[in-house]
Amino acid sequence: PLEEASLVIRWPAEYHQDYHWLHPLPWTSSAVSPLAEGQELPRPSRARLPYPHVLSFVQMQDAWRLPGQYIVVLKKETRKPQTSRTATHLQARAAKHGYQTQILHVFVELFRGFIVKMSSDVLPLALKLPHVDYIEEDSYVFAQSIPWNLGRIVPILTDCNLSVDKGDLVEVYLLDTGVQSNHREIEGRVFVTEFENVPDEDGTRFHRQASKCDSHGTHMAGVVSGRDAGVAKGASVRSLRVLNCQGKGTVSGILIGLEFIQRTLATQPYSPLVVLLPLAGGYSRILNAACRLMVQMGVAIIAAAGNYKDDACLYSPAAEPEVITVGATNVEDQPASMGSLGTNFGRCVDVFAPGDDIIGASSDCSTCFTSQSGTSQAAAHVAGIAAMILNTNPGLSISELRQRLIHFSIKSLINEAWFPEDQRLLTPNRVAGLPPKLVADMGPLRSPDEELCSSLSKNGKQRGTRIEDNGGRKECVAHNRFGGQGVYGIARCCIWPKADCQINTLSEGSAVQSVSCTKDTHVLTGCSSHSPVGEFIGTIRPVLGSESGHDHCIGQAEATVHAFCCHVPSIECKTGIANEAAVMVACDAGWTLTGCNAQAHGNNALGAYSVDNTCVVISSPGSKGARAFVICCRKRLLENEQHSSNYK
Repeated sequence: PLEEASLVIRWPAEYHQDYHWLHPLPWTSSAVSPLAEGQELPRPSRARLPYPHVLSFVQMQDAWRLPGQYIVVLKKETRKPQTSRTATHLQARAAKHGYQTQILHVFVELFRGFIVKMSSDVLPLALKLPHVDYIEEDSYVFAQSIPWNLGRIVPILTDCNLSVDKGDLVEVYLLDTGVQSNHREIEGRVFVTEFENVPDEDGTRFHRQASKCDSHGTHMAGVVSGRDAGVAKGASVRSLRVLNCQGKGTVSGILIGLEFIQRTLATQPYSPLVVLLPLAGGYSRILNAACRLMVQMGVAIIAAAGNYKDDACLYSPAAEPEVITVGATNVEDQPASMGSLGTNFGRCVDVFAPGDDIIGASSDCSTCFTSQSGTSQAAAHVAGIAAMILNTNPGLSISELRQRLIHFSIKSLINEAWFPEDQRLLTPNRVAGLPPKLVADMGPLRSPDEELCSSLSKNGKQRGTRIEDNGGRKECVAHNRFGGQGVYGIARCCIWPKADCQINTLSEGSAVQSVSCTKDTHVLTGCSSHSPVGEFIGTIRPVLGSESGHDHCIGQAEATVHAFCCHVPSIECKTGIANEAAVMVACDAGWTLTGCNAQAHGNNALGAYSVDNTCVVISSPGSKGARAFVICCRKRLLENEQHSSNYK
């Protein structure tokens, strides 16, 4: 970390998501190695690709790559006719230099681009084409598999049961191996689509046995909606084959599969929809972008965190913030270990779920069952839970679905000592569970200008945060200070048309800083504070419904205090408070966390950060604890916002 530095987070207007960034990830491309039983996978290397200005993220080891096959991504403003034209121009230029190329697939809906087989020597020619944004080497992805599980996700003393009508309004698209659809556990619940895009199996003597080729997909379908061992027993599953008989697929195959789903929805729109990706590969910029686009279309994407006992942020699609990423636990509610491997962890994991020794449908026969383990199984559990939640509340946004998954998870069960020390703070300590009651409720606030802006310092040495308006674009700026060990900036962005929001600021000077929402029609949705010079001790708190009639923020002396005030019809907000050495305050179901602040007792607090709908405040060692202040807001759903039909 620099002695004096600031971290700026800029919000894309269409996102509603928390970002926990100390610095940008240093890589975005390529591959995964085969997952043979008992075999430890090679770790990502730090060697850079030949053209770092386009293939801007590190590659994995050679076994994870798909040499000679590239995904060419064009700029967003490229028109459809220009996509095919660019591919043709590339072939012509390569031919002039004596190189053969083969266009395998052209993308025009999911994104603008194409898949091409060519020599790496052609890359400089491809980079010079006018519409090319970047090029990513294709790579492999793999299935992540290595009856206590159903009992674990059902809450105690609840009227929620896994009855046959749960999830019947929801479709789950499963991108996996083949599926034995005539298995009694899933017969009539699984529709095998005509889609298939898989690489050849390794080894000339490999025999394609149905029991082997359909093993992983059949087990996944059974965990999601199986009659006996399934979570959402009423959900329907549509199977797309993207993994071969060895459980091996490619990034390009996943992309074509997502495009297939997109085209299907264009001809027959359906909601709610869940896409299950029980697989993982090396970090892929284009795969993450494609998943992000699907989420923006209203599709919930749930992915395996990976079985590499590593930071999930190094793998795709797990690393994409808009994807709901799932780690695995065992029967003891501890991180699942699989030989020398184990569940991935870190800030990119949203929730853990049962993933060790899971009983499900076996492809060996139509009545057989088997046990499998891995983050694939954990992701399938969460896909089933998501289907049951969406079955009751089909109008939920993906962010609202994520909030419910986190809110109804079981907290603080996992022994954090299992994780590396630098990952313990960032890894969520929660195991997914079903809500006590599956009933429709009120929807949380969504506003285009409402943000949460907070920060966390490793050693408490920071200068706070501030919200800035930079040319009409809101920015959350977190400040490190001399002697600091780095600062995390945490931001949240929401969408709500016709919101009128403004930032009110009061500069330092008085003994106690207080800045108000000056208009009676505005509601305080967030506070931030920073010290331009000197020490920031993390003292800032919101006050709603004061005697003056105006909501306001109170901060320490010698600091600049910022109040974020919004006017939206039917908005209502409330505050919450808690006191402990390590404080966690969650908004109730139906409320959105819009403010998260820390107030130290004596010594410094390390800061405050949000984990979806929960505010976490941590005190520095030896301190007297801290207080957490939260602001939670919501609006009531109108009757016409409820969907009476899944097809639109």
